[in-house]
Amino acid sequence: MQTESLQAVVQVVQVLDSLGVAYAIGGSFASSLHGRARSTMDADIIADLHPEHIDGFVAALSTSFYVDDEMIRDAVDRHSSFNIIHAESFFKVDIFIPKAREFDRQELARRVASAITADAQTTAYVISPEDSVLAKLDWYRMGGELSDRQWRDILDVMKMQAGRLDLAYMRRLAESLKVLDLLERVIREATE
Repeated sequence: MQTESLQAVVQVVQVLDSLGVAYAIGGSFASSLHGRARSTMDADIIADLHPEHIDGFVAALSTSFYVDDEMIRDAVDRHSSFNIIHAESFFKVDIFIPKAREFDRQELARRVASAITADAQTTAYVISPEDSVLAKLDWYRMGGELSDRQWRDILDVMKMQAGRLDLAYMRRLAESLKVLDLLERVIREATE
């Protein structure tokens, strides 16, 4: 990830930390940490934002990011997502508000502190390798199972984390996400 993009992500997670908001970086950023590094055009962050956090979140980021407080309020109310855009680099950060499903709770409960800079000076919470695979399988299914890039990300994490993944957990959550068939397929392909 380019320096400006990484700085934007660091700034957002520092604000979430300061507000006491549980968060975890997901998406391609997480799969790059757990699998094979690749560039990404945005960052995905799961953040348990509540109405009482919104004013502080907006105030802390409005000088560096394009933020729309009404869009944020709507996303928090509907447990959906919103984005903010770094004014200098135009890097987009998508913020996902957890839904009331077990998988979303587990992503935050199982998050891991990881070094996110090459010098290992900056750490942030990132979803676990298992949850990275599950989230990408969920997106892959919702996207009509067409994205070769998503599938490669999933395979890379499976291969790089081979022998360290909690497959029982993954199978249980994959069943609830209705992606168990995809998980079994990627397990087979990762060992070929």
